[in-house]
Amino acid sequence: MTTAPDRAETGAARAVARLRDRMTAGELAPGTPLPESFWTVELEVSRNTLREAFSTLIEEGLLVRYPHRGVFVATLSPAQIADIYRVRVLLECTALRQAPTDPPRAGALRAAVDDALAAAEAGEWRAVGTANMHFHEQIVALAGSPRLDGWMRQLTAELRLAFAAAPDYEALHRPFVPMNDEITRVYEDGDALVAADLLRDYLLTSERVVLGVLP
Repeated sequence: MTTAPDRAETGAARAVARLRDRMTAGELAPGTPLPESFWTVELEVSRNTLREAFSTLIEEGLLVRYPHRGVFVATLSPAQIADIYRVRVLLECTALRQAPTDPPRAGALRAAVDDALAAAEAGEWRAVGTANMHFHEQIVALAGSPRLDGWMRQLTAELRLAFAAAPDYEALHRPFVPMNDEITRVYEDGDALVAADLLRDYLLTSERVVLGVLP
């Protein structure tokens, strides 16, 4: 029988996941206030459960709490963004370099690339950004570790907060759609090592681009 604390923990975990997903989708921009009166209704949770979810996201660096003002979506500093990219290079490149190639597990990567290509064709550049982040989550998923998948979801949510500073979403995301396609093609051809090298160059370029658009 499920106890009340277990239900509360499950509710908080669901609330964390839903808020993080909204950040990843670009629906919650840096500096957005998160009033409890709205989010308890929106997420269908109690005030205590919401506060537990907020505390988790504050620990992850996705939210900040200001005394007498409330909880807000975090704004990342250049140093924080650079640190995210250091972790991404270690995490993503290792996962891809060690990924099985007999046969390659490229289906989810190819689906994310196709989503980005379709969104680019439609001129929906925010959706392109979301598809690109799903692509990188699927790279880490090649490792087969739920723990690493959770860490990567946190990183992509943080990264979306960095993207929010970009004045031109098309200029930010367009160059990386063909790069994702090439990385996937090379991995599909069975060369994970070359794909990982391409990914490292990609991430270093992405870091320069994102830091370059910061005000």
